[in-house]
Amino acid sequence: MAHPKHKISKTRRDKRRTHYKSSPVTLTVCPRTSEVHMRHRAYVVDGNLVYKGDIIVENYA
Repeated sequence: MAHPKHKISKTRRDKRRTHYKSSPVTLTVCPRTSEVHMRHRAYVVDGNLVYKGDIIVENYA
């Protein structure tokens, strides 16, 4: 196994990790159902599971 020759200081390690950030969730409005939902995900409208404006499963929830 590979082992480091020198200790990495906490400052150096943390400087590298500052670039790991979470991005906000992208939301969009469906033109057919006017529901706000996450992109590329199925969502529930009036008890039906909908994806890309089409009902996938009726009486889902």
